[in-house]
Amino acid sequence: MKSEIKYENIKTTESIPIPNDPLEQVIGQDEAVKIAKLAARQKRHLLLVGPPGIGKSLLAQSIAFHLIKPTQEISVLHNPENPERPIVEIKTSEILAKEKTLEKQLAGKIVDPKDVPSFVAEKLGFRCRKCNYLSKPQENSCPSCGTEKFKKEYSPFGDLISDYFAIQKADRVHTTKMNDGGREEIIVYEKYGEKIRVLDQKSLEKIDEIKQQKPRKILIPSSRKNFIIATGASETELLGDIRHDPYGGHQQLGTQPYSRVVAGAIHEAHEGVLFIDELGALSYLQRFLFTAMQERKYSIVGRNPQSSGASVKVDSVPCDFILIAASNINDLHFVLPPLRSRIIGNGYEVLLDTHMPDTETNRGKMFQFIAQEIRKDGKIPHATLEAAHEIIEESKRRAKLNDDAPDALTLRLRDLSGAIRLAGDIAIDEGAPYITPEFVKLAIRKNRNIEEQLKEKYGSVWRANASELSRPEKRDYKEIN
Repeated sequence: MKSEIKYENIKTTESIPIPNDPLEQVIGQDEAVKIAKLAARQKRHLLLVGPPGIGKSLLAQSIAFHLIKPTQEISVLHNPENPERPIVEIKTSEILAKEKTLEKQLAGKIVDPKDVPSFVAEKLGFRCRKCNYLSKPQENSCPSCGTEKFKKEYSPFGDLISDYFAIQKADRVHTTKMNDGGREEIIVYEKYGEKIRVLDQKSLEKIDEIKQQKPRKILIPSSRKNFIIATGASETELLGDIRHDPYGGHQQLGTQPYSRVVAGAIHEAHEGVLFIDELGALSYLQRFLFTAMQERKYSIVGRNPQSSGASVKVDSVPCDFILIAASNINDLHFVLPPLRSRIIGNGYEVLLDTHMPDTETNRGKMFQFIAQEIRKDGKIPHATLEAAHEIIEESKRRAKLNDDAPDALTLRLRDLSGAIRLAGDIAIDEGAPYITPEFVKLAIRKNRNIEEQLKEKYGSVWRANASELSRPEKRDYKEIN
């Protein structure tokens, strides 16, 4: 822990402070945290290498926390000259702010029905034409005198269809007024719930101008997450696609190509972090990822040759992201050398630690880790100081067992967090207010992988395999082995 609080003075993990910065919540990876802060500030790529459960995902999420919020909105526009080549439009936060201001201006003036001319209130269904009583436009009759708000007129064909029909209610009324220069201007009154919206000629002209703009689809909104996970993504999920239209985008029957464009993870991560765990599992898709990182833009095309989307292409869609990739040591050779070269050329490769020295400072970090896991879970009670010490001793035992590191504490924290949660579940089951050392010891005994359970029950995994075989299979198995 960074503060001056000594864990010896704390009775339960409930009193342990948790840093607000997610990077300060990463335990035991001090050098990696320093590099992560630098990568966030300088917008560098990272390849995190190490076994599962040592904090690679948390490091990636923490980098996104340190980035500024996205400032761009990306849209695709209908291209009237060539609909199968939609146009990309990028709007900055300044432009979006101006548009919001314009939208407020175009909203018009909202007034009460009593503040508009009487004939306008009558046509919109607010005012009674007989007694001038104001009521809701949904009511067909005046609540005051019972007169119907809308006149009834006899139809010349009443003997054929009906006795009479009602004049339709108006949702919008056009009128005119003289401006200060003596010129006539159009004024429009519209229903706005139980109010009336008034639009002058300038607002109407701006609205018409906006309506004349090309049809668009917002592909990447400005208000979005800046942390995108693409672990195990398919080609379509990673790079985007054009949805199929059975009518081939026909102007009258089909759906226009621009509205069928689907962004990929590389585009959604624009101005943010693209996190890919098990990078080598992407296989051939790493080539496309390398290109996107190099160009910082990537075209979206239809990826199914039998789909109508195959003929559609959106060029140069922005994808300026920070790649945070993770790989186990054994899978490192599956990562393409050009992709690693791109990461090293504009970033860092970091080998994470699997254990840390058993010091007072590091034990304080383990106390912080225990408190973090309990609060993240939200369903288990806090641990007593003695129970936390028991968990730390288990951490020391696992460091020696897994990494042959005596006098060290393990950083394979995902497995250790499982024991913490199991101890908490046992405490809940027992109705105890806190996790005690007894619950921790019981959880450690139960929190074993299946290989350890098989070894205890059968003596070895080999004997466990043989136990499931039939007699002839057992004989053949013994002869082979």
